Amino acid sequence: MQKKRILFLGETFRADAITWMNGLKEFGDFEIVTWELQNHSEGISRIKRLFELFKIFFNFKKIAKSFNADMVIAERVTSYGFLAAISGIKAIAIAQQGSSDLWPENSPLYFFKKKLQNYAFKKANIIHAWGNIMAVHMQKHKADMSKVMIMPKGINVDLFAFQNNSSKTKINAIVTRSLKSEYKQDAILKAFSILKKKNISFELIIVGDGLLLEKLKKLAIQLNIEKEVVFAGRINNIDLPKLLQESNFYISMPTTEGVSASLFEAMACGCFPVVSNIEGNQNWIKHNVNGILAESENAEKLAYEIEKAFLNPDLIKKAIIENRKFVVENANYAINMKKIANAYHELINRTTI
Repeated sequence: MQKKRILFLGETFRADAITWMNGLKEFGDFEIVTWELQNHSEGISRIKRLFELFKIFFNFKKIAKSFNADMVIAERVTSYGFLAAISGIKAIAIAQQGSSDLWPENSPLYFFKKKLQNYAFKKANIIHAWGNIMAVHMQKHKADMSKVMIMPKGINVDLFAFQNNSSKTKINAIVTRSLKSEYKQDAILKAFSILKKKNISFELIIVGDGLLLEKLKKLAIQLNIEKEVVFAGRINNIDLPKLLQESNFYISMPTTEGVSASLFEAMACGCFPVVSNIEGNQNWIKHNVNGILAESENAEKLAYEIEKAFLNPDLIKKAIIENRKFVVENANYAINMKKIANAYHELINRTTI
């Protein structure tokens, strides 16, 4: 029997996209074909992306037809999700990437993007909310909630195995987010410079690449913490678990967040999470229970919270055990992707009758 073919619309280099596609191949036996916008690198403006979107608007149906796909799936509602909606393919699943894809809310393009979102919501058969916070925003923007599937893609809990480092006498912290301004790595470096002045021993590993790499390296030197900070660069995902397992703290300070696979990976490996106090993180982390919620731009308070947690090994020990259990039960890639793949097969069968 011939495999069902899915057209994936999105940036194929992104870890979330790779997880989504690989899960559908592994647990749904789908064939995946891909298409993406050319203007997706970090230096490209949103206006340029929207201009490219407008240029292909009139012939995208022809482009989609050439793939001979049974279904189309798309990440980001206001761009690829909209293209999926006009593709002419009957079976459509779209995924919101942030707590809302209408970001930033003060953008001059907000009204236009909202129109794109509303059309995509209307045409989609399945709308993925990788977490509850996304579903809340979907309901706010009047999506048909009967279409919404609330479930994270999950992570490979066997690959990201648990390591109990709660008895470590040194802070071994790790940051695994892209080096962009919205992730506030500068505030993280400033917080650790405060810890150094208090003679608290630490090593900080910053994984990833991005426009701010050289600027952050210079900042580490200015703060006199260049010997304690390791800029690991972009690494293969298969090498990430070892770094997480060697760490006892995971630090992430984004100003906006949907559902973070990076957070799940850290929780699975036994890192104590210190994350920004925003909606997307509040869904998974309870302050002083299974992690710390801190202000993303306040280095002094971040340093205080890290020090306080480090001096409370009982909190860390209890939190990391509970976090591992939570991820295995709620964000297990093998279980969740199987459910998603089954939903796709049912949708294809239903729309081809």
